[in-house]
Amino acid sequence: MSIHDAAILDDAGRWRSRDLAVLWHPCTQMREHPDTLPLVPIERGEGAWLIGRDGRRYLDAVSSWWTNLFGHAEPRIARAIATQAGTLEQVILAGFSHAPAVELAEKLLAIAPRQAGRDPLAKVFYADNGSAGVEVALKMAFHWFRNRGEDRRTKFIALENGYHGETLGALAVGDVPLYRRVYAPLLAECLFAPSPDSYLAEPGETAAACAERAADALRDLLDRHAGSVCALILEPRVQCAGGMRMHDPAYLRRARELCDAHGVFLIADEIAVGFGRTGTMFASEQSGVQPDLLCLSKGLTGGFLPLAAVLTTQSIYDGFLDDSRERAFLHSHSYTGNPLACAAALASLAIFASGDVLARNHATAARMAALAAPLAGLPHVADVRQAGMILAIELAQGGDRRTPLDPALRVGLHAYRAALARGVVLRPLGDILYWMPPYCVDDEQLQLLARVTREAIEEATACA
Repeated sequence: MSIHDAAILDDAGRWRSRDLAVLWHPCTQMREHPDTLPLVPIERGEGAWLIGRDGRRYLDAVSSWWTNLFGHAEPRIARAIATQAGTLEQVILAGFSHAPAVELAEKLLAIAPRQAGRDPLAKVFYADNGSAGVEVALKMAFHWFRNRGEDRRTKFIALENGYHGETLGALAVGDVPLYRRVYAPLLAECLFAPSPDSYLAEPGETAAACAERAADALRDLLDRHAGSVCALILEPRVQCAGGMRMHDPAYLRRARELCDAHGVFLIADEIAVGFGRTGTMFASEQSGVQPDLLCLSKGLTGGFLPLAAVLTTQSIYDGFLDDSRERAFLHSHSYTGNPLACAAALASLAIFASGDVLARNHATAARMAALAAPLAGLPHVADVRQAGMILAIELAQGGDRRTPLDPALRVGLHAYRAALARGVVLRPLGDILYWMPPYCVDDEQLQLLARVTREAIEEATACA
């Protein structure tokens, strides 16, 4: 039977209708479905491919919101979940324990970033998604100072153009107006430091110099608010939802020094950039820096199940030990440390341990760079940038980075639709297209990705 048979197409259409009758989709203006924004019913996944109910195949160039590491339906992770489901699927983690949670914590602490002269990360607190993990880190930082009687430390510092999630605490430290603006009256106070984003470098300024200039501004901000800041939160190397904007590792080194000088905790949000995405297991490693709190999620389970982990120091942990329950960290989630999710994460880490994943990623990243290089010559491409297995193509009027495309044209959306019609999922961030494929992507698939990206850009910018 052909995938174009009427029965198959009708079945896909029925699923779209059933979906729109009952589901409210995330990060979507639902009024755009089904006409402006295509709704694609997916039947199954296979490696780097998603297969629709109509039989169409789509290359998952965004790793299903940056979660999938080793390909869809990866059999080793699937087997680990199935085995765990036959013994223990869930147990409360307050007052109880189980092997997958303990073993995963041990392995995460063993591979976590280290820095000479600093006590290592020593404790793991579980949550069930990235936003919740950020909430945990923010609350820990604030509460630790409160337990010490330092009641003036109520502020956080975050970077301009940063994003850390959708819960109210996470939104408070985010600076993407599309997500933040409407909820602003509800948000806690946050100070925003200039981003070290190298796209914003002055003419002739290197990425490292741009990072140093931003670090100087952070220094001045900390000086002005000395004694009132409890933590700095940032995404090392790449501000992902802020447009895959990238910065030099020098910034994190300076940020670490400044946090130490002011007695401020450094929170590294590696929810998207962790687990090999930027070329090292954790992006912080490229700066030789160890954070005080490390937030992990997304790729933690290989993309199979929701799970987050916050790694922190013994000193922070000890700050909550007291006879008073009010001084305890009482944050909780029903599915904290879920055994199925922990089993998936253990299987994912085993894949890293059994094969030279990072070396293969370096080779794949080099191939991505070679295939993307010609895109820089297209008339409306302002920048092609890369950090490991993340590559971004920024579109601007005439290729001038100081002249954004008219938002009303929705060029990014047009490029997305054009790519989808050609069998590639290329979900944009505004007018920024990006590649963040699963690590199993092969050369033939990368060539398809490069060809379709070019065609999608040309089609979308034809009237720009």
